[in-house]
Amino acid sequence: MPTTFRSTRLIQRMFIATLVAPLISVLTFNANANATSKNDYLQHDKFTAFLNTVVKEDGHDKQTILDLFDDAERKDSILKAIARPAEKRLTWAKYQDIFLGKKRAEKGLAFYKKHKSTFKQANDKYGVPPEIILAIIGVETRYGGNKGSYRVIDALSTLAFDYPPRSKFFTKQLRQYLLLGKEAGIDLKATTGSYAGAMGFPQFIPSSYRHYAVDFDNDDVIDLINNPVDAIGSVANYFSEHGWVANAPITSPARFLKANGKESDLDDFVNQGLKPSLTIEDINNAGLLGDKAYDKGLKATAMRLKGKQGNEYWIGLNNFYVITRYNHSKLYAMAVYQLSETLKTKIK
Repeated sequence: MPTTFRSTRLIQRMFIATLVAPLISVLTFNANANATSKNDYLQHDKFTAFLNTVVKEDGHDKQTILDLFDDAERKDSILKAIARPAEKRLTWAKYQDIFLGKKRAEKGLAFYKKHKSTFKQANDKYGVPPEIILAIIGVETRYGGNKGSYRVIDALSTLAFDYPPRSKFFTKQLRQYLLLGKEAGIDLKATTGSYAGAMGFPQFIPSSYRHYAVDFDNDDVIDLINNPVDAIGSVANYFSEHGWVANAPITSPARFLKANGKESDLDDFVNQGLKPSLTIEDINNAGLLGDKAYDKGLKATAMRLKGKQGNEYWIGLNNFYVITRYNHSKLYAMAVYQLSETLKTKIK
């Protein structure tokens, strides 16, 4: 091909590229804008039925609900987060690193000193010790330092309408959240929380907020988002309502008596479930001996955790199970328990 012809073709291509490039940039920008713009929940196939339900059964104003959901956004990061919760992807060794650090305990001590009288009042009324309430708030939000950055309306809409595995549960939570707008004066558009729609110092989901939150300072407002006093009382009430027994044991480490067999023999025995269904006698007969003497007929659960030094064995009792009612995970409950034990030595 002659050089002059190649040069002419090159000039033509450069000229076309000059014309096309701006167009491509505009199209790319629009595509990106569409990819990150809010999901139109008003057009979602599940929304019309939801709208009719909350207007008819919960007494909401239709236009108010339409305005709220016109502003709601689907968040793919929420869908990714709920598919890989820490309790399912981390070992106990890793979980400890996150929740049992020195700084968290130091913040807990400072929080306790500031609200000492409130913790005493909660203990007197509900029978839940300060260190347990303190540990819950510490694990959940670092004493209010991290209450969550997702708008609750976005989180609950995303999970109710676009997360089929738990759509039914989060649709109920979304309804509960809308009712909180009436009952607690919550700003439904602006309030932020976790990727699962939990709010405030104690990270109550909407149904827990409505059923277990209390006005602990008697100011006629139940505020878990900005009022630590209400949060402390509400955590204590939650535990009381779920069966906490004052001064009862929680859990204790256990030793495996190797003379009774191999650790693999326990594979089908440990971690059967969170609710105590075995007896201490059952657990002892399987080769696990706790470091505390419990009544042989006491209901318990046997746990094996992958700790920093290998397998750890624990015996969980009723109060340990109550902690799992807050978050259905033995790792979570163990973090709360161990943080509470650290705090207990500092606040006494």
